[in-house]
Amino acid sequence: MLIVDDEPSLRRALRASLAASGFAVEEARNGEEAVEMFTAGKPDLVLLDINLPGASGVEVCRRLRASGSGTGILMVTVRDAEDDKVRALDAGADDFITKPYLLRELLARMRAVLRRMRAAAPAAAAVLRAGDLELDLGRRILRKNGAEVHLSPIEFDLIAYFFQHPGTPVTHAQLLRAVWGPEYGNELEYLRSYVRMLRKKIEDEPARPRYILTEPWLGYRFCTPEAAG
Repeated sequence: MLIVDDEPSLRRALRASLAASGFAVEEARNGEEAVEMFTAGKPDLVLLDINLPGASGVEVCRRLRASGSGTGILMVTVRDAEDDKVRALDAGADDFITKPYLLRELLARMRAVLRRMRAAAPAAAAVLRAGDLELDLGRRILRKNGAEVHLSPIEFDLIAYFFQHPGTPVTHAQLLRAVWGPEYGNELEYLRSYVRMLRKKIEDEPARPRYILTEPWLGYRFCTPEAAG
């Protein structure tokens, strides 16, 4: 894997901790170096800080994605900076983690990204519809009124789970374990961040959603306009 961060002490600490957990680790000090090392080595996973000197982490993420590689990209963002999370996912990041974080949380996110990459076998070629949304499971594409909606891998898996469980209240823990993996279950703010971002992309009025409804103290329910009618 490749760590991209401009703080030498942080890179050294991460390298030691991740190596002890079984990862082969390389380091890059900035975006330009990251792109060069990525092109030469094609790592399975990139841990990419959003705040880099020169080319930003978001720009680096776009350049890595433009290469066509399926490498997992986990971006490090700043706590409570919602715009950073949105920009990271729009640039093609598979997931994000906010500073400060615990090593066990980082390892869980990394393993979840790697697990999703390895399990990315083509799904059944079904096309599901709800209102003005059309979900192509085989091609992993969501369309709204015929126009493609850009989704990160996690956002797609989340909306796919909702589509496949219409009208049924699903708990926070169910969603976290189904989409992120069995080691998840209590990361409510993390899930809420993704639901907020997904609502911005599929709802006409995100503050008054008609698809992803909140079930207070429980979780969410995916409501199709057809069923509501």
